[in-house]
Amino acid sequence: MREDGMTLIEVTVRQQRFASWMTDVLVYIVVLNLFVEFNDAIVIDSFWISILTAVLLVALLDVVVGIEHRAKGYFDRKDGMLFRVVGLVVTFLILFTSKLLILEIVNFVFGEHVSLGHFLDVLALIIAMMVARAIAGRIYKGLGPD
Repeated sequence: MREDGMTLIEVTVRQQRFASWMTDVLVYIVVLNLFVEFNDAIVIDSFWISILTAVLLVALLDVVVGIEHRAKGYFDRKDGMLFRVVGLVVTFLILFTSKLLILEIVNFVFGEHVSLGHFLDVLALIIAMMVARAIAGRIYKGLGPD
C-alpha cells in the first residue's frame, strides 16, 4: 500500500504484452469493419475473417515496427549527415514497401475472402489503425496514476 492509500498492483511483462495485443486486435477489428462498411474497395467476407485479419495485421505491423526501429536505431548511432539521409531513406522504404508486403501476405493467407483495396486504401487503413491504436494508448495512460 502506498502512502496515499492506493494499492499497487504488479503487472508482469507478459500481462502487459497480452493487454497490448488484445487492445490492438480489438481496435483493428473495429477499424477494419468500419472501413468495410464505408469503403467499397475493402471487402471482408465475414466478421470471423475480420478477426483473423486483425490478428494477422497486428502481428505483421509488430514485425514492421520492430524492423523500422532497428534500422532507425542503427543509423541514429552513426555520425554524419550522410547516415541521417540514408537512415531517412531506408526508414521510408521500409514503411512504404511494408504496406505492399502486408497487402500480399493478407492476399496469400485469405485469398478471395479479403480484399484490402489498392495501395492508397491499405495506406489509409493502416494509418487509421495506428491513429486508433495511439488514441487507445493515450486513454489508457490517462487513466493511470498522475
